[in-house]
Amino acid sequence: MAVQLFVPNFRVDECLEGIRECLEKGWTGLGFKTIQFEDSWKEYTGLPHAHFLSSNTVGLHLAFHMMKAKYGWSDDAEVITTPLTFVSTNHAILEAKLTPVFADVDESLCLDPVDVEKKITDKTKALIFVGLGGNTGQYDKVLKLCKDRGIKVVLDAAHMSGTRVDGKHIGHDADVTVFSFQAVKNLATADSGMICFADAEDDAHARKLTWLGINKDTYARTASQGAYKWMYDVEELGFKYHGNSIMAAIGLVSLKYLDRDNAYRRQLAAWYQEGLEEDELIRIVQVAPGCESSRHLFQVRVAKRDEVLMALNENEIYPGVHYRDNTEYKLYSFGAGTCPVAHEISKELISLPMHMGVTKQDVDFIVSKLKEIVRISVDS
Repeated sequence: MAVQLFVPNFRVDECLEGIRECLEKGWTGLGFKTIQFEDSWKEYTGLPHAHFLSSNTVGLHLAFHMMKAKYGWSDDAEVITTPLTFVSTNHAILEAKLTPVFADVDESLCLDPVDVEKKITDKTKALIFVGLGGNTGQYDKVLKLCKDRGIKVVLDAAHMSGTRVDGKHIGHDADVTVFSFQAVKNLATADSGMICFADAEDDAHARKLTWLGINKDTYARTASQGAYKWMYDVEELGFKYHGNSIMAAIGLVSLKYLDRDNAYRRQLAAWYQEGLEEDELIRIVQVAPGCESSRHLFQVRVAKRDEVLMALNENEIYPGVHYRDNTEYKLYSFGAGTCPVAHEISKELISLPMHMGVTKQDVDFIVSKLKEIVRISVDS
């Protein structure tokens, strides 16, 4: 049987029960379920604010859009970022008409504070840190660099639902943290996200901006039951970025099982680690010390990666690659050559299957085939 990289694990009956409640109440948009999910997320993470969105991507754009306006940044203001991420991270910077500056990564695949410091200029206004695979890398050092220099920190926590350090959920020390609940993430819906500002005023402002700049959302107007439910003001140009109750209903179910599912992911990672750590031809991407990772990904580095992937596919094993060096894309080619470590690592990366349907037997089979294929590829 084929082993896929990701297979979503929905508790279908529980999800349908929540969705049925939305349908029966005739309220499927922004409303009672989105509020319930926001409250549950704040309770789970300990973060003071949470606003449910249609995706992580819109959250990243919103973060930069709001910061630019709030602090009066010009279009040539720079945001330090990583080339080893999904393109939405860097698209968000461009969409806000800011300038991405690529800094290199370390062995954790997260931003290297040494190179970050080299890339800071008088134009540097913000930095986005991507917790790739749920890993925190050297986030604490990068954060200190930014705090000492007054640089705003956006944490792209798309892979980090359930990641903790010293028992504390990540996100409490960033200016804004954005999570993803896309279909194959650890906390899965069809697609949605959560933006968590440190500042209460930013959270309140975001709620207006995500509903087209309207100062009172439909649910709030309906709940008031007044004669002027249609009466609202449009105070500024906004977006339609808010989440909906159908996605929130699914998210609430996924949240119930998040810690249990992440514990199983860490068990899968431990089995992979045990099977591969003695192989000198396969380099395991290690989790940072003290990081209780969500383990969205388990990644290894191998020579002749593309050949290895093809051979694994022939054995019905379907891993992934996270990610291609963004500076190889035409849009970001201006950064080519600025991050040599990320460029080389991106040619070697393989993400092994990590989901609730993967068994110990599957891991043993994948480990055995990977070792065999890598050795053959090196000897050939």
